[in-house]
Amino acid sequence: MAVAPAATTQGWRSPVNRTPQSRRAALMLASLLTSLLLLLHCLASPPRSTSRRAAADEHEFDSRRRLEWTGVGEAAGYPASRRSSRVLADQLEAPEKRAEAAGILLAPELAVADRRVSPRLAGRLSPLGEGVKKLPQALIVGVKKGGTRALLEFLRVHPDIRAVGAEPHFFDRNYHNGLEWYRDLMPKTLEGQITMEKTPSYFVTKEAPARISAMSRGTKLIVVVRDPVTRAISDYTQTLSKKPDIQSFENLTFKNKTTALIDTSWSAIQIGIYAKHLDNWLQYFPMEQILFVSGERLISDPAGELGRVQDFLGLKRIITDKHFYFNQTKGFPCLKKAEGSSKPHCLGKTKGRTHPDIRPEVVRRLRDFYRPFNMKFYQMTTHNFGWDD
Repeated sequence: MAVAPAATTQGWRSPVNRTPQSRRAALMLASLLTSLLLLLHCLASPPRSTSRRAAADEHEFDSRRRLEWTGVGEAAGYPASRRSSRVLADQLEAPEKRAEAAGILLAPELAVADRRVSPRLAGRLSPLGEGVKKLPQALIVGVKKGGTRALLEFLRVHPDIRAVGAEPHFFDRNYHNGLEWYRDLMPKTLEGQITMEKTPSYFVTKEAPARISAMSRGTKLIVVVRDPVTRAISDYTQTLSKKPDIQSFENLTFKNKTTALIDTSWSAIQIGIYAKHLDNWLQYFPMEQILFVSGERLISDPAGELGRVQDFLGLKRIITDKHFYFNQTKGFPCLKKAEGSSKPHCLGKTKGRTHPDIRPEVVRRLRDFYRPFNMKFYQMTTHNFGWDD
């Protein structure tokens, strides 16, 4: 049987008949081609996580990277150890918890202003509709027995105002507790709503203006003022209801009845020296950030005074005459419908107490005492409140 001649080096060789060197070259080429195909596949379709844990790790890494970019992660004090994506998502969706841990404010507008949170994430920091707790943008700072409670109750009717009912006394008695303690007392507000509180003793507290300015120089201040003589008598009446054995109004008013020297150390007298206290506030706040509400007009024309307050706060005039009726028995205006209720609402029994009889001579001497301070106050506020007419 004839045997076929062997193929020449120039012709095609069977794989069986390849030399060891050619086989190694072929394997290397095949390996390179395989690696190239795998690389192209990875670039076209990134590998997906193959387990729930891997997916959680991938989400956590992405979330951490965003937090590092915004600076929130560092401010919140996240530990170096890894957390589950569920915990991290909760941190992102619950701004109050994260603020409590971090000691920062997470209200979108405040956080963005402080550059602590990226504008890209600011709107996502709280679940839609729940709101967040913010430090107040406006304060009713005084004065005691001027009509601050009435003003606050009237303002709470406005849908864009959220206010604390009780007096926090933060800037006079509780400042040592810190701003986070104070913020936690506030109600939750939505975007566009104003947070408020009222504590009348702030106006006569020497440290209050500096402390409020340190919180925010843009805070709007409201002062409800009233004829200082009537205010002093009302102040005494409140004290008398709690301490029936106190001295008479006349004895407390004068250091010496013979000389008729007024005792300015008595708080009921001191509060009414409005010009003196206002001087202290003007060291920290411009006059355009302070609104003075007439306690007398708050009774005679509540809608008119509330209109001025709404304008001052930059709010639409929603509270109008239709919200009030005058209660002849109490001698005060009342709300036809209170906040969150369909029933009429008047101030409590502690408001509108009957004043004790004061001798006309005592009242006259008090008016003489207050007159120069009133005139100075009129000049400072560019408004004549008519207490000396």
